[in-house]
Amino acid sequence: MPIRFKENTLVAAVTDPLDIKALDDLRIILGCEVDSVIAKESDIFESIRRHYGIGADTMEEAGGPDEDLLLRAKSQDIESITEDASIIRFVNQILAQAVKDRATDIHIEPYEDELKVRYRVDGVLFDMPIPKNIKYFQSAIVSRIKIMANLDIAERRLPQDGRIKIRMTGQELDLRISILPTQFGESIDIRLLSADMLYSLQDLGFLPEDLKIIEYLIQKPHGIVFVTGPTGSGKTTTLYSCLSKINKSDRKIITIEDPVEYQLKGITQIQINLQIGLTFAAGLKSMLRHDPDIMMVGEARDFETAETTIRIALTGHLVFSTLHTNDASGGIARLLDMGVEPYLVSSSVECFIAQRLVRLICPNCRISKKVDRDILKEFGVKDAAGDVIVYEGQGCEYCKFSGYRGRTGIYEFLPMNEAIRELIISRASSDRIKKNALASGMRTLRMDGWEKTKKGLTTISEIIRVTKEDRF
Repeated sequence: MPIRFKENTLVAAVTDPLDIKALDDLRIILGCEVDSVIAKESDIFESIRRHYGIGADTMEEAGGPDEDLLLRAKSQDIESITEDASIIRFVNQILAQAVKDRATDIHIEPYEDELKVRYRVDGVLFDMPIPKNIKYFQSAIVSRIKIMANLDIAERRLPQDGRIKIRMTGQELDLRISILPTQFGESIDIRLLSADMLYSLQDLGFLPEDLKIIEYLIQKPHGIVFVTGPTGSGKTTTLYSCLSKINKSDRKIITIEDPVEYQLKGITQIQINLQIGLTFAAGLKSMLRHDPDIMMVGEARDFETAETTIRIALTGHLVFSTLHTNDASGGIARLLDMGVEPYLVSSSVECFIAQRLVRLICPNCRISKKVDRDILKEFGVKDAAGDVIVYEGQGCEYCKFSGYRGRTGIYEFLPMNEAIRELIISRASSDRIKKNALASGMRTLRMDGWEKTKKGLTTISEIIRVTKEDRF
């Protein structure tokens, strides 16, 4: 593995510095002096993978234009190479490396002159280096993934969705496959779901006082709890954690979702199917005939679903659902804008919980620093005594030089009280409701983020990144 090149001398990491023949061969091939330093074989392979890409060894037999596999790829002889060991190994490497890197999504994206592979790790996309000639094998790679997901390999004009269940690196994985036709070929998104990704409420990052609130809410006999936030903010994970906490043998729990992301033991889960008319609203009405105690509705996305969900909560059921709004008070406005009557909202909803996911500082390279007082104003901190110390990650091998490893949640709780219910009845604006809630002690997303920043869990820049719409 090359380390550096200076004054016509290459320094290379090797496992055996006494292999004089190999070093002499390098000097002849490269036309320069070669010095060696000793390194572990595993470290050398990991460094090669990181700098030269996954699949570099897999496709080496196709390195020249005269190789049979490369010729077949260029001639679009896809059927004959889809089951080729090199293609299978390359796809397996993409999946295995994604699991190793803790990726939640794999993006395989075709462009005019290249095929790009990117992993989403801790909410951020990273390019994965791959051999340049992989572009020639684009159709074969797509077909291989289609075969694994039991999709139609001949259909390249329409989007397709599928699922794969595999066991890799000791984990049972459920892969959600989405294929989208684009200008330069079919683009693939693979969502990686593992049973190990289910968390307890204690693991989600709630501050102690918020944890007490949510543990109180999920034990109520009836009412509805809405979790709000954009796509990818962890809403489903929070709801699954709530259901897992209260999943007892004396309770009947039914969910209706799009899609079912994790299989929960002892819970009846329904996947909506728009093609046959199984919508959220239609499924809800049938679910009531199965004598549930607790229900979860994946998303209250329209008037019929929202109103049905709320009316179910009024009939003695505990219901959980989600809304796509930026903050907790925005959930009230969204329901009213859909056409739900204010009296239904005020009498059924127990709490709105807004949330975001932020990256955690890498524990291996965390350092402290003083914070600029002008930045503190962004967090509502006006009169801090003395220097304020926060933390950040420098970047290291453990976090792949990002400074972050793992994620946690930041939250905004808006529990209902008499004052808030009266404001809902009077159709007060979201801003007015938020001001009232703040006066009663509510913490905004940014305030909650600041508490976690002070604890050294995350950074100021990370909180600002996910709460740009939050202002004081």
